[in-house]
Amino acid sequence: MDAGNAKGLGSAGYRPAGQAESVRANRHWWDAESHVYLDEHGDFLGGDDFVWGPEGLREEDAGLLGPASGLRGLDILEIGCGAAQCSRWLAKQGARVVGLDLSAGMLRRARDLDDALGASTSLVQADATRLPLSNASFDLTCSSYGAVPFVADGGRLMSEVARVLRPGGRWVFSLTHPIRWAFPDDPGEGGLTVRYSYFDRTPYVETDSCGEVSYVEHHRTLGDRVAELVAAGFVLERLVEPEWQEGNDSTWGGWSPLRGRLIPGTVIFVCRLA
Repeated sequence: MDAGNAKGLGSAGYRPAGQAESVRANRHWWDAESHVYLDEHGDFLGGDDFVWGPEGLREEDAGLLGPASGLRGLDILEIGCGAAQCSRWLAKQGARVVGLDLSAGMLRRARDLDDALGASTSLVQADATRLPLSNASFDLTCSSYGAVPFVADGGRLMSEVARVLRPGGRWVFSLTHPIRWAFPDDPGEGGLTVRYSYFDRTPYVETDSCGEVSYVEHHRTLGDRVAELVAAGFVLERLVEPEWQEGNDSTWGGWSPLRGRLIPGTVIFVCRLA
């Protein structure tokens, strides 16, 4: 949980946080921190590349969305697109792409990258649990570390994704591997010893110096996520736990070569609407 706040960090810990509180806090955090985030991680993410997580696994190599040639002509929605790097990569493959994000600040960074790269990405600002999009309007939805862990009602998000997908449509998304919640968020030796219960779903919450909630992330077990998907009508086709990529010597928050070679840091769900 690599967070901060323009007002200054007041406290960080675990306590309940509902959907409305999570939406408000995370929108403001990403608005305030978008420049800082891209200054720190922009080179790793690229401007028009599709990276599944800090391990460095790229869609160009993984093919989790299917063959790149098969993306041409598809209607694709990226949920939690941030600065829309993945959306641009998909557009280069010939797809018709919409990038959606909660944060106006991140979408402004997306426009900046569009201008720098000569691209024109279709962007929408919205809460992922309330998609302002028509039923059955996409062939594929995807998300790389976007939206899913930041909402309190993961089941509602999965249902919304199912609603906007066409029959047989695919939903592929990555997020922090749930087992990481049992370990301290430490890239060194201290991050290799279990300290918390994997089964404790209490959200991670930061408050600013004024005592207002400024950042929220929600933990669910692997079983919880599978249950959300099944309830929404999805079939889980693959569950991918990327290994640390050779040559990746970067540290990103609690992710590092040391931890990445020993315990999974990312999980990718590859699903199809039944």
